[in-house]
Amino acid sequence: MKHIFVMTAATAFALTGCVSMAPDYERPDAPIASSLPAQTSNDGVAAVGLGWRQFVADPALEGLIDTALTNNRDLRVAILNVQAAQAQYGITRSQRFPSIDAQGGVTDRGRFEDDGASQNPTLQAQSVDQATAQLAVTAYELDLFGRVTSLNRAAQQRYFAAEENARAAQLSLIGAVSNGWLDLVTNTQLLALAEETASSQEESLNLTRARLDAGIASDLDYQRAVTSVEQARADTARYEASVRQSLNALELLLGGPLPEGIVEAAAKSEMPVRLDLYADQSSDILLSRPDVLAAENTLRAANAEIGAARAAFFPQISLTGSAGYASTELDNLFTGANGVWSYGPQVSLPIFSGGRNRANLRLAKAQREIALAQYEGTIQSAFRETADALAVADTIDDQIAALDRLVAASERAQFLSEQRLKDGVDDYLSVLDAQRAVYQAQQALISARLERSRNAVALYLALGGGQAGSI
Repeated sequence: MKHIFVMTAATAFALTGCVSMAPDYERPDAPIASSLPAQTSNDGVAAVGLGWRQFVADPALEGLIDTALTNNRDLRVAILNVQAAQAQYGITRSQRFPSIDAQGGVTDRGRFEDDGASQNPTLQAQSVDQATAQLAVTAYELDLFGRVTSLNRAAQQRYFAAEENARAAQLSLIGAVSNGWLDLVTNTQLLALAEETASSQEESLNLTRARLDAGIASDLDYQRAVTSVEQARADTARYEASVRQSLNALELLLGGPLPEGIVEAAAKSEMPVRLDLYADQSSDILLSRPDVLAAENTLRAANAEIGAARAAFFPQISLTGSAGYASTELDNLFTGANGVWSYGPQVSLPIFSGGRNRANLRLAKAQREIALAQYEGTIQSAFRETADALAVADTIDDQIAALDRLVAASERAQFLSEQRLKDGVDDYLSVLDAQRAVYQAQQALISARLERSRNAVALYLALGGGQAGSI
């Protein structure tokens, strides 16, 4: 009897060998140029393969990223999605193996009481019980046409896609915290500039008031000085709000309270991230980005599901078998010649389904085309992001150098205007214009430095963030 059960299980495994009916997968040609835009300089460090800790140059920012990677809720959801996809893959994979169950029971078949009318004494006051104990393989599908195999491959690829999506979420979080820190650093600098300008303008206002009282300056000069002071005060209030908003954004990304002294640390931060990044010339490096890999895994899954849809046109063969013991006496269940077994296949042949199988096949093919378009679109977006970041990287240093010269020239012009005012050669309007020019040039320089740092983050992310790391 036990040989019957072993034969049943062995037959199940032997008959599961099949050829997948899914189309052979070939990676589509990338719909982008073979080379990235050329950079004017390759000095510095290659972005590909650079870990985020090597990219971040500020200890305070590194600590914030560590906290965010631990506490951020969106990243936690992405990681839980990986676990869910892994569990779903395990469920689908289990269908490739027979399910063996232990079954047992005792059944009371009936009781006959002697009422004196029965002519058969063997039926008087007798109960008939049936006790069974057996192992069973129930409705195990023999995957002759690859339906279960195709579904298993699809689930596996969706699990891989979930892993890559989690890595992409991790990378996106690193970028968001970095940009949030850069915003805080910049808003802190702009606030300090506005406060310094307001203080300087108040000194000029007091001097103008004294000149007005002495009859040297006009009321027009005084009112112009007032407008300059109030503008600086308004900017101070605006940048105070921006600093608070930057703190709120970082607190949300970190998933908890910010460390003490965060504003003071931001005020001292000079170069939060590395600015000397360059990219290899080949655009093939973009194929290793987590989001691109996730899109390709989704395409592979859709390709495998075509095989499952094709297999639905062919017979489904299920195997049911059991082996064990049966006896009318529970005490003698496992003794004597009480062995029983059953064995038999079931065949389901699709004849008429109202077009369901054909519709499912068309749906699977359409979903594959959708996945293909999404994969190609993801690659094109990656190329555009990288090209944009490289374009800024090639020009931002020239812009900052020009703004440095503009600040120096504006400060010189302000000094000369103030000297001419003291000498009585020029009026206060020229001094006021020179002060405003210096303030605006300094604001533009701070903003340009922010743009350079944010662009370095964008380039790092566009090239896959080192294309390394764990979740």
